[in-house]
Amino acid sequence: MEEKSRSSFSGSFGFVMAAAGSAVGLGNIWRFPYLAAKDGGGIFLLCYIVIALTFGFTLLITEISIGRKTKQGPLTAYSKLSKKGGWIGGIASLVPFMVMPYYCVIGGWVLKYFCAFISGSAGRAAEQEYFGSFISSFPEPIIFNVIFLLATVVVIYIGVEKGIEKFSKILMPILILLVLGISVFSLFLTYTDASGHVRTGLQGFKIYVVPDFSNMTLDDLFGVITDAMGQLFYSISVAMGIMIAYGSYVRDEDNIPRAVNHIEFFDTMVAFLAGVMIIPAVYVFMGREGMEHSGPGLMFQAMPKIFDSMGVVGIVIGIVFFLMVLFAALTSSISIMEAIVSGLMDKFGWSRRKATVIEGVAALLLGIIICLGYNVFYFELKMPNGKTGQLLDIFDFISNNMLMPVVAIATCIFIGWILKPDTIVAEATKNGEKLNRAGLYKVMIKFIAPVLLLVLFLVALGIL
Repeated sequence: MEEKSRSSFSGSFGFVMAAAGSAVGLGNIWRFPYLAAKDGGGIFLLCYIVIALTFGFTLLITEISIGRKTKQGPLTAYSKLSKKGGWIGGIASLVPFMVMPYYCVIGGWVLKYFCAFISGSAGRAAEQEYFGSFISSFPEPIIFNVIFLLATVVVIYIGVEKGIEKFSKILMPILILLVLGISVFSLFLTYTDASGHVRTGLQGFKIYVVPDFSNMTLDDLFGVITDAMGQLFYSISVAMGIMIAYGSYVRDEDNIPRAVNHIEFFDTMVAFLAGVMIIPAVYVFMGREGMEHSGPGLMFQAMPKIFDSMGVVGIVIGIVFFLMVLFAALTSSISIMEAIVSGLMDKFGWSRRKATVIEGVAALLLGIIICLGYNVFYFELKMPNGKTGQLLDIFDFISNNMLMPVVAIATCIFIGWILKPDTIVAEATKNGEKLNRAGLYKVMIKFIAPVLLLVLFLVALGIL
């Protein structure tokens, strides 16, 4: 595709909303609160903020600048900068290709629960066996997967400005308002257990935000830091081609440093509010032991029980909650698919429609196989990190724990040592903008980020 015919966002606000929509996904909602509760509350929050402002800033500004400088999707952007980096683009494009099918499967699960609550089946959805029986059934999970995938395909099919940007401008403000509303409600919850002990949302909030240094060792602190770094991948959508694709649609006159600051703010704010929204509620109705839930267990088992315990009000809050999660999942799945589609368009010269249909079919077929991984193709495999999982877990482990660190490490070496950091700094400040953290950026991209990423990679493989 020629540069002159390339689509673009209409302005910085549209880009920030789309990028923030990508960042605000399921990882913020079901992973961030659990890690914060597990890792000493305020200690995790502090580590995450520091890492987001240094490590996250480094990767964000690198990928967005690569996209705008090359006007290419991730599949071809690296090779346009230098032939030495072409292989990085291939792996960076493989990540969203693997993530897209299972993300839409999970999006289908969210849609199922939203439908359950809005149709008056909240009581059934709160039952312990409901989630397991649903994902192992046939063909219901496939049907919900297809509906969610189709919604994603339609937005990508429409295009950048009329599809991705317009959709993000509408959904992101609504999403933020819903998160704020549920967070405030969660803070003022109260519950009296059978022994007469009263638990309040404010007590749960204190557990969330106040650092707990009791019994914390250096090994524990190392674990908190690696957890915070791992969460950053889930949160800001780096090392999977998304920000390169979105960066390629950024106009030359737009201010990249300011846009990155806004993306960091939105991501950190929503991640924090996700904790405010969930942790106090889990504490009030399930106590400290309820905080052990993570991933699907938190979203599809713990939260429905909480809403069911709240009576009629809980049904309404449950509907709002799953609507909010559905919006978050959609904005993220749209960005994942766009990373693939933009790469196919640039590499093979395909039209947006052709690339969207081909990727949509591929995601559908792989998604069906993943859905069948809980019944027809069921098996369990022990992974390098010691966890046992099914097909979905295997796709997630390979993409998030193996390929994404490789892409990020390779990007740091490629920019820091082959092209040199000034290549990115020059692109980010081409209109005379001031990059306040330019010195930090150069040190991070060359030395600190690749070392920390290597540590994270070794931890994921169970070597450290």
